[in-house]
Amino acid sequence: MYVITNRIEVPAETADSFETVFVESMRSTLEGVPGLNRTTLLRPAAEGLPYLSTMEFDSKDDFLAWLRSDSFKAAHSDDQAPGMQAPSAVEQHTLVEDIVFEK
Repeated sequence: MYVITNRIEVPAETADSFETVFVESMRSTLEGVPGLNRTTLLRPAAEGLPYLSTMEFDSKDDFLAWLRSDSFKAAHSDDQAPGMQAPSAVEQHTLVEDIVFEK
């Protein structure tokens, strides 16, 4: 599994509109992306911390293909949307171990 994380610094005064726009973009542009299994948006637990967005792809090749896709272009087309000007840090990781505990 190939995991992408994006830490997005969103000012508190625009957090609500950022969440609305970001989630709508996720729902409208990511369904059916080849190799994409899951995507999340995590709200920070304390003021001053960044939001965290994750994407879980089957492989790095699937991620790179998404970067060249119409889905990627659509998700990033509105540079005036809340949060699009916010500083962010994209990180790429390969899953080493995934442990699921039964309840």
